[in-house]
Amino acid sequence: MSLNSLRSHLGLTRTRGNPQPPQSSALDLSFTRILLRLGFALTVVSPYFRAQAATYQPSKVVPPEPAREFRAAWVATVANIDWPSRKALSTQEQKAELLALLDRAAQLKLNAIIFQVRPACDALYASRIEPWSEYLTGTMGKAPEPFYDPLAFAVEEAHKRGLELHAWFNPYRARLRTSTSPVAANHISRVRPQLVRQYGEFLWLDPGEKEVQDYSMSVVMDVVKRYDIDGVHFDDYFYPYKALDGARKELDFPDDSSWQRFGAGGKLSRDDWRRENVNTFIERLYKSIKSAKPWVKFGISPFGIWRPKNPSQINGLDSYATLYADSRKWLASGWVDYLAPQLYWAIDPPEQSFPVLLRWWAEQNPKGRNLYPGMDSTKVSRSESRRGWQPQEIVNQIRLVRAQKGAEGHIHWNMKSLMRNSTFDEVLEREVYQQPALMPPSSWLGRTRPSKPKVTVATVKSGSQLEIRWAPGASGKACLWVLQVRTNGQWKTEILPVTKTARVWNGSQPEVVAVSAVGRNGEVSAPSVLQSRSDAK
Repeated sequence: MSLNSLRSHLGLTRTRGNPQPPQSSALDLSFTRILLRLGFALTVVSPYFRAQAATYQPSKVVPPEPAREFRAAWVATVANIDWPSRKALSTQEQKAELLALLDRAAQLKLNAIIFQVRPACDALYASRIEPWSEYLTGTMGKAPEPFYDPLAFAVEEAHKRGLELHAWFNPYRARLRTSTSPVAANHISRVRPQLVRQYGEFLWLDPGEKEVQDYSMSVVMDVVKRYDIDGVHFDDYFYPYKALDGARKELDFPDDSSWQRFGAGGKLSRDDWRRENVNTFIERLYKSIKSAKPWVKFGISPFGIWRPKNPSQINGLDSYATLYADSRKWLASGWVDYLAPQLYWAIDPPEQSFPVLLRWWAEQNPKGRNLYPGMDSTKVSRSESRRGWQPQEIVNQIRLVRAQKGAEGHIHWNMKSLMRNSTFDEVLEREVYQQPALMPPSSWLGRTRPSKPKVTVATVKSGSQLEIRWAPGASGKACLWVLQVRTNGQWKTEILPVTKTARVWNGSQPEVVAVSAVGRNGEVSAPSVLQSRSDAK
């Protein structure tokens, strides 16, 4: 709206036959006084005044600190546990199912998805090294039709919803007994059979082979370099769980060849040599990830009991002796950014007590890495008529984690349990997920904070509709925004994806608005704060 148009609207222009007076005339002076009395700025923005913007001003009000908690769920693709629901769905059906999983995660205010991309030396992405998984198309080596890359799609869609995407690999498993597809020509068991062992009903890569370490390393690093993932994740499979022969006796892992070539002449016992094979791989992979992309987190979810009697009341499988997984050493050495021990037991039974094990793990963490226990949400019953845990069991476990010093989040096994149990979801939303949460920071990965974002305020269409826009500051890349609003003295926090850069209010408008930028390591910028002038009085 021009100045002349405004004069006309207010009835302050002369008639068409009279010439316009000079700008210093009494008419213009009167017009200016009117505008000043009404509180208008003389700057006019076409087609509307920025009247509402003028009612907000920078403020030193300090918004509350946003909550910090890792909230994740595993999405298993092996045997079609979580996704896709069955083999050979169409591309459209696969995408729709994956979007539904991500939407539910966002609805529940989770902030990460751990997505299985390599179940058994196969790939749910466009791999340059391994064949397409049969769990995707029904046939190992067959790409989706019409073509798409599930991992690229998952990363993009997760980030649109403000979710981190951690790519989950199994480092050694090569084929499951339940597999039905013919083996693809480029599968490791055909290309390099000397690295593969038959163990019970499985095919397994031999961790004692130096070439196996190089091969699995190349698979993981290929994904790290080509995809915008937020993390690399391993579960509890290292050397395999014990298989039994026909007489129900435990079979030893068939690694005589690698033991004779690499271990027998050394100072380590065979068991210690096996553990060292895994340790060497874990340390090497951690350093390789940090060398390529320092912000990509490396996490492992080992079996929840390191060794029986640790602490003294605990009994169960000895993962140190059975899986050759010295998970306590990985945590104590700082070879992981987070550890997620699978504490799949209830609170009360003393031999596998959830809080007792949680406390023990928190005490094994001298380098202060993030600790996110895994919880078995599949045990929550879907109806009162079925046996299982009540939703309150998981709710209470989450509360115990929040109360435990050194524990900063949790992971649900599995995403399907959050998709099929509306009662469970309602309890989670009502009792423990009322507010969103940012990731706990990983300070050892860097403390650089993004710059304070630039925030502008404007009216849109009418004085009752308020729009706030924000943009990155001068330095530091944002990956999320924290939007905090105070209305009637109450603060509300939202965590928004980086693509979301505006918010509109219709009618009632907030007293204070604060926007902060969040960097890749969870570091938060200083907030840009605007306050209503009427509220500031």
